[in-house]
Amino acid sequence: MRPDFILTLSCPDRTGIVYRVSGLLFDAGCNILDAQQFGDEESGRFFLRVHFDTADKGDVPGVRTRLQALGEEFSMHWELHDARRRARLLVLVSKQGHCLNDLLFRTHSRQLKVDIAGVVSNHADFSALASSYGVPFHHLPVDADNRAQQEQQIIDLVERERIDLVVLARYMQILSPRLCQALAGRAINIHHSFLPSFKGAQPYHQAHARGVKIIGATAHYVTSDLDEGPIIEQDVARVDHAMTPRDLVQLGSDTESQVLARAVRRHVEHRIVLNGHRTVVFR
Repeated sequence: MRPDFILTLSCPDRTGIVYRVSGLLFDAGCNILDAQQFGDEESGRFFLRVHFDTADKGDVPGVRTRLQALGEEFSMHWELHDARRRARLLVLVSKQGHCLNDLLFRTHSRQLKVDIAGVVSNHADFSALASSYGVPFHHLPVDADNRAQQEQQIIDLVERERIDLVVLARYMQILSPRLCQALAGRAINIHHSFLPSFKGAQPYHQAHARGVKIIGATAHYVTSDLDEGPIIEQDVARVDHAMTPRDLVQLGSDTESQVLARAVRRHVEHRIVLNGHRTVVFR
């Protein structure tokens, strides 16, 4: 099979962008397999994702050099990725393991094109689960006194294991601004989504007490603004009067797992381009 790559870019919208990019790839002997584009009238920016392959001895360094020149001409932010490379994940979890279990299974069954390089937890509960999949487990307890040291251990793991994406799979700790900055653009969080919003302990029990009719989940990039990072994926599930708090917890856990898995897939397939505080997510 011919080597294939994914180009993503954003720039101020103007005529000729697609023409110039496709011409550049044609001149380099590349073949476009798929292309998606979006022009945002509100921000005035243009977004493009191109999946292309090359001959066995395709001039990929030459493509990068030409893209650099084109990027300067069009004020582009662009990235070029090897489509065959498997992303390396570090999963953070506390005492709720549904999202972790789902990611481990999807990875093991090759539903997700990733390698989970390790699991980090401030509790030891899921050591056996990680070990059953052959994934290293790192028990890193955290409290007010050692938070800075514990977060440095996470940063060291990210660097040592060449981590592409950190996934907060119900990791119930607030990350410091320093850690958020270190992981900017490569950390995804999952949390429940309710209307009205229920904060604190046992949100599903609070939702049941209020008689909600819809529960949901949101996956977003991690920023120093708690739970306000750019949204990647969301979903909802219907609730009825016969459901117990336990039913809501189970339904919410399923929804969270599915939403997080879709968000991870979108990221590792390079389908997400930031648009200010929002995202463009190509399907």
